Amino acid sequence: MLNSRLCAALATATLLLSGCGTLGLGSDGTVTLKLVAADYGDSEANSSTHYWNDVVSRFEAANPKIKVDVQVLAWTDIDAKVAAMVKSGHSPDIVQTGGFADKAQANELYPVREVLSMDTEANLLNVFDQAGQVLGTQYGMPFVSSSRAFFYNKAIFAQAGISQPPVTWADLKADADLIRAKVPGVTPYALPLGPEEAQAESMMWINSGGGQLADDAGNYALNSSQNINTFTWLRTNLVETHDTYPDPSTVDRGKAFADFAAGKVAMLNGHPTLIQQAAQGKIDYGTAPIPRKDAAAKPTTLGVADWMMAFTANGHRDQIRTFLNFAYLKQNMLKLDETYNFLPVTQDSLDAMTAGGQHNDLKPFLDALPNASFYPYGDPAWDTVSGRLKKDIGKAVKGDPGQQLGTLEQYATDQAKSARQQ
Repeated sequence: MLNSRLCAALATATLLLSGCGTLGLGSDGTVTLKLVAADYGDSEANSSTHYWNDVVSRFEAANPKIKVDVQVLAWTDIDAKVAAMVKSGHSPDIVQTGGFADKAQANELYPVREVLSMDTEANLLNVFDQAGQVLGTQYGMPFVSSSRAFFYNKAIFAQAGISQPPVTWADLKADADLIRAKVPGVTPYALPLGPEEAQAESMMWINSGGGQLADDAGNYALNSSQNINTFTWLRTNLVETHDTYPDPSTVDRGKAFADFAAGKVAMLNGHPTLIQQAAQGKIDYGTAPIPRKDAAAKPTTLGVADWMMAFTANGHRDQIRTFLNFAYLKQNMLKLDETYNFLPVTQDSLDAMTAGGQHNDLKPFLDALPNASFYPYGDPAWDTVSGRLKKDIGKAVKGDPGQQLGTLEQYATDQAKSARQQ
């Protein structure tokens, strides 16, 4: 750590520094930002490294006094490695990953308004505003997004004599019974409540049943009467009648998607990557809004976002602001979305993706996004709570839903209270 006299001298020497940061200051006044980003590729050929290298190359050409050192990490490693960097005193300046609330709680982040221009901030889709907040202040900048839609196998529907996708839970139940009776060997509805992503499937059913995972104040509401009724309906109408897997708590999303792409599942909730899997499996599929308990209710979907965040430790606010305003330009965000089949988080890239009938396969997901409900990203304990939901919420369709949901709500509430007191 520099002493105060040296700090003052450096601050006078260059207008590029917004604080007395010691990391990344070159002898010529050049500042180097450290960017850590998650990898969305599944091979070296489509690694996010290529995307970021292109963005950084063009940024540095336009901003010769700012360099950007990019490190792209696997999802399995990024959060632990970023935590280790911060703990060792080598904090990055910018991180793009899945969560931000714990960093905001630890006072490690700049508020969004300090690192984005008014035009860039206004260009972010409004649906993400609240999801990016902690205690009323936005710290998370949406970077990529996804939503969910209902998928159905048209060939199986035709075999069962079903002419259109279900609108309500009652429709879904009637269709599932027909498929079970008329198309042997097919699972009518895939209900993946195993530990891979049970929180996602659960939240879609919770929302479509008129309930919430957490209320507007961030208080968990897992054990509400609406949610108890939802899981009771699932147990009674899908599990016990053999219209889904025998034990949904052991079935992961990956299996459900693979079974649909193999023609072994008739219906399920899915995100845009299932489009590619279904096409590869030569499945003639359709999409529709997620069925809801009451036909008169507004359709809902689950929205998922990954986030950009800006760290304060190195005092590089102005340089971070310059880079982020560049990174969120339409040409950069549009390339990212089209490369990895993501939904846009900025208005201009949304307009570009929907102009002239482009990306029709994504239209159901784009249409659903404005009405999306998000995880409680602003709760510093969400990662911990989510891990417990993945592990245990599937048990709510096996025994007494109220007892299981009550246990989970108490755990979530305790974790949230503890995190907020730290």
